[in-house]
Amino acid sequence: MTDSTSTVTGPAAVSGVEIVLDRVTKRYPEQPDPAVDAVSMTIPAGEIVVLVGPSGCGKTTTMRMINRLIEPSSGTITIGGRDAAAIDADELRRGIGYSIQQAGLFPHLTVAKNIATVPGLLGWDRKRIAARVDDMLTLVGLDPGTYRTRYPRQLSGGQQQRVGVARALAADPPVLLMDEPFGAVDPITRALLQDELLRLQGELGKTIVFVTHDFGEAVKLGDRIAVLGEGSRILQYDTPAAILAAPADATVAGFVGATATIDRLGLTVLADLDLDQGVVADQATPPAALAATLRASDHDWAVVVDEDRRPLRRVAAAELAHADTAHDLGTPIARTVPADATLQDALAVLLTERTASAVTIDAAGRYAGVVTVDTLITHLAATGTTSAVPG
Repeated sequence: MTDSTSTVTGPAAVSGVEIVLDRVTKRYPEQPDPAVDAVSMTIPAGEIVVLVGPSGCGKTTTMRMINRLIEPSSGTITIGGRDAAAIDADELRRGIGYSIQQAGLFPHLTVAKNIATVPGLLGWDRKRIAARVDDMLTLVGLDPGTYRTRYPRQLSGGQQQRVGVARALAADPPVLLMDEPFGAVDPITRALLQDELLRLQGELGKTIVFVTHDFGEAVKLGDRIAVLGEGSRILQYDTPAAILAAPADATVAGFVGATATIDRLGLTVLADLDLDQGVVADQATPPAALAATLRASDHDWAVVVDEDRRPLRRVAAAELAHADTAHDLGTPIARTVPADATLQDALAVLLTERTASAVTIDAAGRYAGVVTVDTLITHLAATGTTSAVPG
């Protein structure tokens, strides 16, 4: 996992299946109005679709009807072309991964036994289960030898959530349901877990239905977002970019809120931009020559790279005046930003850098350019920062 950035490297082969909700309704006897009222939507195979809306709007109820933890009162749900109501409920749930807030791990079982729950119910043999447990731990970034025998109480909140995701994926289900899975962890861990989910989806291509009340999280994770109102009525169902650019009505615009400009930065990765290449030198470059290059440029510092173009240090012009060699000159570059990071991720790094700039690297760790606050401002100016709200 990276410090604060997404690591998706490209589209995965789709292993998920399409989910179709057709006028799905849930009524409770003691309530005059339906909790979910005639919801219809198609969730494409291999996409992350985020259900977002205020507390009590019915988004969790809608999601739980997909795996029949809550039985619909009317309407139909098809998963991969099969009517969910015609499938045995236990069989249906074993074929759908489910991850919830605070992981929902069995406290009396080890990490390995938690992950093995569904494969065990499916009758897998011990050798196959043991191999799958190790594979899943590795997939979510936890060393099997370290974590296999631990109990949930011996894990941090973030580690518990990773194990929860590993358990949900253990039987390789085509569909993963996630009910505010990262809501109970601190903001830094939450960002890391979001990045991990995007990395996993980049490898696995599952169909993921994700519930949250955080629109920023929806923008970061969703291929599509369904903004829900009372009774799970769909106010708008579209891509994050489309919703940010043109909210369907004032209610959606209010939910998007004042952070829309910042959220737009989450829609573009650094690799899509023409990054400033700055001034780059290897360690053999004479300081006098590097100083002359800086004077002829618009920059007051350079990046020193190794023989593989991996960035090593920042060197300011003033540090070159009396130096005989570039070896060990300057300040080590402690933090870089991957080229597949979003501009929103880059902003989080820039806010911690004294120079308001950060070095970007490609997938192989090679120098790819410099991102600055001006880079982000220029991008926003080019793409527009205002949202048109219908009157």
